[in-house]
Amino acid sequence: MRRPFPLAVALASLIGFHAQAEILIGAAGPMTGKLTWIGEQLQRGAELAVHDVNAQGGVLGQSVRLIIADDFCDPDQATAAAKKLVADRVVFIVGHYCSGASIPASGVYEAAGVLQISPGSTNPLLTEQGRANVFRVIPRDDAQGATAGDLLADRWGGKKIAILHDGTTYGKGLAEQTKKRLNSRNVTEAIYLQYEPGKSDYAAEVAKLQEQGIDVVYVGGYHTEVALMASAARDAGYAVQFVSGDAMATEELALIAGPAAEGLLFTFTPDARRNAEAAAVVARYRAENYEPYAYTLLTYGAIQVWAQAVAKAGSLEIGRVIDALHKGEFSTVLGPIAFDDKGDLTRQVWAWYVWKNGEYVPVE
Repeated sequence: MRRPFPLAVALASLIGFHAQAEILIGAAGPMTGKLTWIGEQLQRGAELAVHDVNAQGGVLGQSVRLIIADDFCDPDQATAAAKKLVADRVVFIVGHYCSGASIPASGVYEAAGVLQISPGSTNPLLTEQGRANVFRVIPRDDAQGATAGDLLADRWGGKKIAILHDGTTYGKGLAEQTKKRLNSRNVTEAIYLQYEPGKSDYAAEVAKLQEQGIDVVYVGGYHTEVALMASAARDAGYAVQFVSGDAMATEELALIAGPAAEGLLFTFTPDARRNAEAAAVVARYRAENYEPYAYTLLTYGAIQVWAQAVAKAGSLEIGRVIDALHKGEFSTVLGPIAFDDKGDLTRQVWAWYVWKNGEYVPVE
């Protein structure tokens, strides 16, 4: 059950909002570190969305200004970034990307009366905490893990399967959900192990998989490590199939893995670049020689949702905006969006992608 939003916090926030000459919103994600490419997607999505909102007259007749915050995909830095954004008096935050960043930051935003919509945090706990101010425009990992577990059971049920994870909130959670679904299909993995993230080489880990005769490896983690594992397997002449989750949706994976990325399977949301609602936005990005991969349009869509919810509410008061979010359906580059009582999407859809010739494409 979601906690009712504190009236005192809402009123205090509203007083502060009226004093502002412009509306301040924040975008938080990994702007530095190994996930910088994801951070760039988030930033590019937020910047164009704010530009377009302002070009259409702003929000409630006021212009919107964006503040970017770096959380390094780290819980402590995410909490610090959240406190800084609150001190800057933002009324809305699009972020964070990593579940391990979003979850601790969400408490800071709740206490301050700030709405949070994540474009990338998939761990179920984010919305299971019951914070009324928290929403997301990406499906959850229990649905993603079920999709992955079904594929593993259907395609490799009689083969030797390994499930690995990096120990993070996102990676471990996704691996656990995948294992849960696989086991419910009466298939037991041969190996279930945690690996150390941040290493420059995973040849030793891959060698152990090869020694055990593993046919397919499901990895709950981020693209950097998966790319290095795939490269190590290729170097060893080990034809193992890698399968992973939504964190693989970044062009940097192919830059790191090179030809070893070929054939890697992963789950992600249906490609918003193919949506008619996104065509004009995608064309503008491409005119600037920027391909709006993955979290670019998810971030753009999250800001569209917020702006439309404020317009429906006729107010920046967070309680009214939350009510509008639950009652409305929103037209976005992601297609029509509606939320359940937890702040999750009412439609939980994951699709399969495969890396081919240096880019990822939907599995037809």
